[in-house]
Amino acid sequence: MLLKFLALLLVYCTVQDETVLSLGDSYTIGEGVAENERWPVQMVDELRVQGRAIQSPQIIAKTGWTTDELQAEIQQTELAPRYDWATLLIGVNNQYRNRDLEEYRQQFRELLTLAIDKVAGNPKRVIVLSIPDWGVTPFATKRGRDPALIAQQIDQFNQVNREESEKLGAHYIEITKLTRDAADQPEKYLVADELHPSAEMYRQWAKLAAEVIATNKSDREPNVLER
Repeated sequence: MLLKFLALLLVYCTVQDETVLSLGDSYTIGEGVAENERWPVQMVDELRVQGRAIQSPQIIAKTGWTTDELQAEIQQTELAPRYDWATLLIGVNNQYRNRDLEEYRQQFRELLTLAIDKVAGNPKRVIVLSIPDWGVTPFATKRGRDPALIAQQIDQFNQVNREESEKLGAHYIEITKLTRDAADQPEKYLVADELHPSAEMYRQWAKLAAEVIATNKSDREPNVLER
């Protein structure tokens, strides 16, 4: 009886590897890059190098998804009861399809609330990334799209997701400027389709997100990382 008790105690006290749930669209699934080059995977790899015991992320994302399509897929996916961390990057396809901004606000808030629920209600364990600016890419230029208009709309959507993240207390990482600053080096920062980010761009996002987890500021105010 004593041995059984000790065995159960050992199992209970054993620290399990941390878990990550990553929600999004093409930017999270990594359109055009290898699986190990996706930014959530690179984030986990970065943390492992630092000695963090953390599992590979469970990714729910697909190229082209809007907020409601991500919601629909989540409803069809078996999720763990809880995760240690969650990431959320969604909205570029809402902008691309000229979807309503207030609709985006509502659906983004619902997704963020779900992410918070999945990390035991602790918003400081949720990391939101801003929407990249695809208007600076050759893909947009070759199709005659107005980069100034796209930038304006992306900023509006990012204002919404930032406001909602701050209201609920999630970490917010601004990566839009990174994509704009990289516009003059498409061969380095974009894949062959001249639209989606390369592994090198994802590496930068991954390092910023890994920094949030590495510092593990779960008992402090959420920080906003600007680059």
